[in-house]
Amino acid sequence: MMTHSYTQALVDKTTRRGKSLTKTAVRSLYLKYLVLNKVLNKDKKRIKNIVVKNGIALLIVILTYNQVVSANAANPSIELYKLFAHMQVGNDKQYRCLVELWHKESRWSPIADNPRSTAFGIPQLLKMTERNPYKQIELGLKYIKHRHRTPCLALEHHKKGWY
Repeated sequence: MMTHSYTQALVDKTTRRGKSLTKTAVRSLYLKYLVLNKVLNKDKKRIKNIVVKNGIALLIVILTYNQVVSANAANPSIELYKLFAHMQVGNDKQYRCLVELWHKESRWSPIADNPRSTAFGIPQLLKMTERNPYKQIELGLKYIKHRHRTPCLALEHHKKGWY
């Protein structure tokens, strides 16, 4: 059996650990905890706002960098547009209706152009001049909400003609 010889003053008799691992370290960690907790409580509201505002952008960046692309994979940009739309819609059923609707309209291309009208972009809105695909999605959802209330109702109307 191997025994360690510690200087008596550096060893805690009850735990047989070095004092640097007991009182001194605990005191130091406790002070760090108090300071960190005070800072977090003070800035909790500000941190929450930052997280909410930047959460979508961070999620898109993470998904962009972690994608494995196979030979038959869909366009990663289109998948990001769909992800953004899903976050905006929130409801899975309404999202599936929106995917089908905008696939029929533009195949989710932000530069889709209708030669027979002024419709442009992912939602194929008339007189659309917006080039940013995420703003196109927001405008398209706003139009759907104003005109049809939900993407599923817009899809039903589209099946009868156009939306």
